[in-house]
Amino acid sequence: MYVCGMKELTKAEEQVMQYLWEIKKGFLANIVDQFPDPKPAYTTISTVVRVLVNKGYIGFTTYGKSNEYYPLISKNEYTKVFFKGIIKGFFNNSTSKLVSYFASGNELSLSELEQLKKQVEQQIEQKKKSK
Repeated sequence: MYVCGMKELTKAEEQVMQYLWEIKKGFLANIVDQFPDPKPAYTTISTVVRVLVNKGYIGFTTYGKSNEYYPLISKNEYTKVFFKGIIKGFFNNSTSKLVSYFASGNELSLSELEQLKKQVEQQIEQKKKSK
């Protein structure tokens, strides 16, 4: 499956990416070290990393027989693409329907709703100024 032109990540792939975004770059052992105990098998993480390289999410630099891995997409870029896919697939490509879903379903506390209102008001002011 593709998310806005990118191949969607599995939970395992996303977890590896989360750790790689956190450490910015590292060898396979550095990535494995990020996992809580009991850690997954080294070979399992190696396979996931190889898939992420093939999907274009991770690049690497080779030093002798070891590869140092780094993300080719930022966490912010992935998050934007991921949410665009959710909005398109579940909310008929409408961001307002997504916000309405959370606002009307008692998913947000009063302080979260007030913060959201403040952010919306700031965006409205910015858009008015840019006209």
